[in-house]
Amino acid sequence: MKCSRCGGRAEIKLRQHNASFCRDCFVPFLQRQVERSIEKHDMFTRDEEVLVAVSGGKDSFALWDILISLGYKTTGLHLSLGIGGYSDRSTEKAVAFAETRGLRMITLSLRDEGLAVDDATEFTKRPACSACGTLKRYYFDKLAYERGFPVVATGHNLDDEAARLLGNVLHWQMEYLGRQHPVLQPSHEKFVRKVKPLFRCGEYESAAYCFFRKIDYIIEECPNSVGATQLHHKKVLNQIEAVSPGSKLAFVQEFLDKAQPLLRDKAIEPPGTCASCGMPSHAEVCARCRLLREVESKRLARADRLRLQAIAAAELEPVGVAEPAISAASTSDQRDVDHT
Repeated sequence: MKCSRCGGRAEIKLRQHNASFCRDCFVPFLQRQVERSIEKHDMFTRDEEVLVAVSGGKDSFALWDILISLGYKTTGLHLSLGIGGYSDRSTEKAVAFAETRGLRMITLSLRDEGLAVDDATEFTKRPACSACGTLKRYYFDKLAYERGFPVVATGHNLDDEAARLLGNVLHWQMEYLGRQHPVLQPSHEKFVRKVKPLFRCGEYESAAYCFFRKIDYIIEECPNSVGATQLHHKKVLNQIEAVSPGSKLAFVQEFLDKAQPLLRDKAIEPPGTCASCGMPSHAEVCARCRLLREVESKRLARADRLRLQAIAAAELEPVGVAEPAISAASTSDQRDVDHT
């Protein structure tokens, strides 16, 4: 198998592009693919500083590395989500990536914010992915607005976008379909532009890029993703892709070119302002603040319950009865009786 660009020995084959590449040709090929997406959709310019959401996984690292290589100004943003040891390992990878390259990165621990994902699911019984998505969207917007970044870039790839599109089409989620686009313009003064430069690049390409660039990323999947609906959608799409290469790319691209423009007026109305935190919200109190209130309320209720249980247990403990003291005289008398 020969490289489609230089004729040398190819190391990767991209069936959707009907092309094969050696590593020296694949890296600039993928970088150019991302650059074209940025330019075609006016995602951002080289004069704007991009806040790159960095999870510790292959897609966000590939995106950050590509943007740096293309000469864009960037700052990383890592949220430590509070998902047990998985989040700790993800944070270690993100910090190491930034430090070894001398890159600036903002790190925020949701546990320090009182809203670790594990706590949110434990106290509210909400699905972990729902709570996680709510918190990530909130803090991406909040930190970008407060720090003055005009745009946030996430590592959503082709597989993510195709699976999301399939789910929205299956249920005809018109409002979500109206908003599904690689560039989401702000609909509130405290929102910033959100972009997905990797939306035409698959997971396989991101993984290969990281391998060729020797980027160390967290390989394990999030433990909360087990059984997620999107994984089933990805499996179905992979089966179609195996039979008809390029189907995922065509599915997403044709939707964006032909259907999405017709659905833009179906997008949800612009948000108001949260009465609690001041961030954008479609309700009086935003989803993050409602989640925080519920977690704090149930955390206090549990603490009170445990305290009352401890008090009740202490009251039920039997009071010990002191045994009568045995005097030396009585002991001597008993010895006399024994010898009689």
